[in-house]
Amino acid sequence: MTGAERREQLIQIGRSLFAEKGFDGTSVEEIAAHASVSKPVVYEHFGGKEGIYAVVIDREMQRLLVLVTQALSATHARVKLERAALALLQYIEESSEGFRILVRDSHAASGTGTFASLISDIASQVEDVLADEFAGRGYDPKTAPMYAQMLVGMVALTGQWWLDVRKPSREAVAAHLVNLCWNGLSDLDPAPALTNASRGLVLAPPLPLEPRMDPKELSRQRKEQERLWREAEKQREREAKEAEKLRREQEKVRAREARENEKLARARESDA
Repeated sequence: MTGAERREQLIQIGRSLFAEKGFDGTSVEEIAAHASVSKPVVYEHFGGKEGIYAVVIDREMQRLLVLVTQALSATHARVKLERAALALLQYIEESSEGFRILVRDSHAASGTGTFASLISDIASQVEDVLADEFAGRGYDPKTAPMYAQMLVGMVALTGQWWLDVRKPSREAVAAHLVNLCWNGLSDLDPAPALTNASRGLVLAPPLPLEPRMDPKELSRQRKEQERLWREAEKQREREAKEAEKLRREQEKVRAREARENEKLARARESDA
């Protein structure tokens, strides 16, 4: 076996072990044993398991990034979204071990970033796409970075879930992702806001459990806290209803004034 062949063998063995046990759970002894070589051979080629891990991480990140970058080269925004989702799911399907390694916290020995940094790189590309779309649709392009993180995060988390379940099919999962993303974006509110019933709401934190406090007293305090919270919520709902009632009354007044003004205008025209 040549030096290059031995090096590739150690990389593939390390990749499988890292996916199964993680970086900390994998030892140089295990890598050497699986390759039927002595530990000095591993150290000779990579200086230790850190060197193998760094190569594995670099390869996997580069492969996934290339797939997603190719997907985003499409012209239509929806097609870009569809192909980006398919690219991630394709990578998971074809490189399950690699994806398992990426979603773990990358070890400090790796010369690259973590999966989070890779997702951030992809989000930066999506951000450019969204900024152009937002500008063309009259939305604020400054919000594109935030929406890019939302979209990419949603796809990435779905990918982690699909890694284990593998149902439904890759294309079906991508279709459902795009259904949620695209149909949500197509009806995007340019000025989203919370309803009056939720605006300004701050939930009360639970009382800390103090060992020295009498359990009955603790229960009483919690019940009191829940009562106060319910009363505050009812008050908030009443205020929202009052605000809605006032708005409707004002609309009625404006409608009456409009009708009266219209009558006056017609009367003036008749007199003329």
